[in-house]
Amino acid sequence: MPHLSLAEVERIARAAHEGQTDKAGRPYAEHLAAVAAGVRARGGSERQQAAAWLHDAVEDDALSAAWLESAELPGEVKAMVLAVTKRPGEPVEAYTARILATPGALLVKEADLAHNADPARLSVLDDATRERLAAKYARVRSLLGLGPGH
Repeated sequence: MPHLSLAEVERIARAAHEGQTDKAGRPYAEHLAAVAAGVRARGGSERQQAAAWLHDAVEDDALSAAWLESAELPGEVKAMVLAVTKRPGEPVEAYTARILATPGALLVKEADLAHNADPARLSVLDDATRERLAAKYARVRSLLGLGPGH
């Protein structure tokens, strides 16, 4: 059974998140594109780039876990997507441990965090939200062993 191409994964992700916006009110697909580009810039594989396009799809209910399970994607891509998908009530320590235990997932999360923490993106948020998110991202980076910065 042939796997979906990276271009097909991008089209599916863009369609699934159609009409959604990020915290700054920008089209959500811009974030997905930035994370995929960040993975590519960090030397990530096509499979990691596919996971980047889909990294928020299940968490945001844009696509169901059942869709992901049945999708014509390599198991490695599905595992990375599920690894970076936060689960309701899950402690951040368990979330980051799962990312670290899943081959390829750390690079996807690193690119996600880098875009989430981009000062230009954060600058449009109110001070309290910006400070809360900056602290949250710093904690996740620390637990993932990424250190400060991008």
